[in-house]
Amino acid sequence: MVIRLPIKSSSLTTALSEPAPLAGLLLGWVLLLAVAAAPADARPAWTEKGLQYLHGEGVARDADRALVYLCAAAGRRDPVAAYELGLLYLQGRNVQRDDGLAVAWLAQAERLGEPLPPKLMESLRSVQPKPLACIDRSGRNLELSSPRRADLAVAIYDMAPRFELDPALVLEVVRAESNFDPRARSHKGALGLMQLIPATARRFGVDDPFEPAQNLRGGMAYLRWLLERFDGDLRLALAGYNAGEEAVERHGGVPPYAETQDYVGRILRRYGNAATDSPLI
Repeated sequence: MVIRLPIKSSSLTTALSEPAPLAGLLLGWVLLLAVAAAPADARPAWTEKGLQYLHGEGVARDADRALVYLCAAAGRRDPVAAYELGLLYLQGRNVQRDDGLAVAWLAQAERLGEPLPPKLMESLRSVQPKPLACIDRSGRNLELSSPRRADLAVAIYDMAPRFELDPALVLEVVRAESNFDPRARSHKGALGLMQLIPATARRFGVDDPFEPAQNLRGGMAYLRWLLERFDGDLRLALAGYNAGEEAVERHGGVPPYAETQDYVGRILRRYGNAATDSPLI
């Protein structure tokens, strides 16, 4: 099956191949500071944003996006976010019901100072808690266990709409490329979160590929450019990201390289049913 994503207008496509303007650089610095610092003050804002997406208050309802914001806030020890995650899994609100996961998050909320209804905890006393995790509606573990990883996920979800990309797709590309390590360096010289080679970094206006926000901006711009080049075909765009667009064109499809085929398959398996033929964000 060919997965096609929506493509941009020609004027926006041209802009992606040019160095970032001042506004883009300012956005990069703002997101860089957010990723680097992630202060405790961000917790209530992330919780509020998560609840907005969970309930569709002023935004389109998006359970997976809600999960990212709530998990990021809970990872920063926000008791309300942990409590809401517990209720989410207990009630099966846009996710698979999981009493063990619900008990784990409710217990975490209580440890962080959130008072819980005694009757609620009494009714769950016989349930064995599971390890804390963020499981989306398709049963996929988002693996946002560390605060740094959750902070990066929030930055991705904030930035991806500017490139008309599904944040869930970008999240999986970052996972496959660097496993969320901003200092990652491959044996081929690819750098940072989205593993930009120096020529690609320069092409998309990235001065320092080890700065998370710059790297994310450059990698998303390149991914959007590839989607434009291959008429929205996600498999070819991912193959181009891994092996280069010339290799895809030379072979008339996904190149017969074991690494590239594994890379494309791994991302598509995790990305799963999130990809559709309609706009994703």
